[in-house]
Amino acid sequence: MILDNYGYSNSNNVINQGAENNLNPNGSKQEQNQTKGMFLVGLLTGIIISSLIASAIFVGIKTADIIRGGKARETSSEKVSAQSVVNDDSITKLESIEKVINQYYYREDDISADAMIEGMYSGMVASLGDPYSVYYTEEEWEEMMRDTEGIYYGIGAYISLDGRTGCGKISGVINNTPAQEAGLRENDIIYLVDGEPVQGLELSEIVSLIKGEEGTTVHLTIYREGKEDYLEVDVVRRQIESPTVDYEMLDNGIAYLQITEFDEVTYDQFAEAMAVIKGQDAKGLILDLRSNPGGSLSVVVDIARQILPEGLIVYTEDRSGKRTEYSCDGDNELQIPLVVLVNGNSASASEILAGAIKDYGKGTLIGTTTFGKGIVQRILPLTDGTALKLTVSAYYTPKGNNIHSIGIDPDIECVFDADAYYDDGVDNQLERAKEEVAKMMGQ
Repeated sequence: MILDNYGYSNSNNVINQGAENNLNPNGSKQEQNQTKGMFLVGLLTGIIISSLIASAIFVGIKTADIIRGGKARETSSEKVSAQSVVNDDSITKLESIEKVINQYYYREDDISADAMIEGMYSGMVASLGDPYSVYYTEEEWEEMMRDTEGIYYGIGAYISLDGRTGCGKISGVINNTPAQEAGLRENDIIYLVDGEPVQGLELSEIVSLIKGEEGTTVHLTIYREGKEDYLEVDVVRRQIESPTVDYEMLDNGIAYLQITEFDEVTYDQFAEAMAVIKGQDAKGLILDLRSNPGGSLSVVVDIARQILPEGLIVYTEDRSGKRTEYSCDGDNELQIPLVVLVNGNSASASEILAGAIKDYGKGTLIGTTTFGKGIVQRILPLTDGTALKLTVSAYYTPKGNNIHSIGIDPDIECVFDADAYYDDGVDNQLERAKEEVAKMMGQ
């Protein structure tokens, strides 16, 4: 995922730039009464028209005016366009659906007005057909904010949606975590969680099933390519601290630096790593962006300014064609040979960095074609504690390429040898990168 400059701050869990600039999101609980059917519609109307600046009581009063009909109803209709989902027909249909459910649904105790309200909001956003646009309840938003601190209780794996199966996919495994200890691997497909199918669920729903209280166990049914049968894996949840930058000096003056995602803390970690690498007189650098799912636009731009020459890094265009450019002055341009490792799980912000490096010919990309996510999301908070994450723009590399659903092809294709890695501990892509950077160094 990539978030524009109006995203959240991972470092202190504070939403920046006011009400337009949020990151992730439950509405206040509504009392059930004899007018609850109309109240649902009133609350929906409030969200669509006024982004919930009115209180629940105010919305309820306005809804009551609509119920009473006549002039109030006509005035409300005049204020919404012909394309609005909030109109007389939709209000009437919502009333009818609620009445039918309340009268005929066979498990009366399972009927929840609150759940139906949240379902309406989620359904409206889901109707966009955009997997990156999501409605967050208050609980989901609060959980997301806790995760941005870099500490959570789970298994220690990055999860994404697999487009082919509609299931969850492990896109990366954090070192020294339960996921790694249980033998989970990148590209494992999560078919069942505790015996429940996850196909067709939202990514946030799959993640919430896997995460849980420290010390509890989650049972995963995994499909792994090349295996004839499903793998049954038990993973004990524990506190996970997720570093975003790792680095070391390899042989022959070659430095290795891995960025696992672009959080608010990542730039400082990157700057520290680069200071150490330069202090040890590195002659070449391998930048590992494999399985990096993305993150903050502002962070990746700041990191790019420590690598690229003077010029454009990336630009975005919104629905009206408004263009926003992010540039580099070239004062900190990297002066040593550079190789960048990428794969099919390198997405979004990592593709911005890889794409700019490739466009400028600043380094050589090795691996496989990247994921292909060339769009930007913004979190828009609502005043009841919920939020929307919406796709607001597309981004383009310095040469004007939008890589959405296409990805970035490496300069040197090198398919990851999973058997060599998991059986013998040999990372063939990294070894190929060492060879290339050594050649660039004249060794």
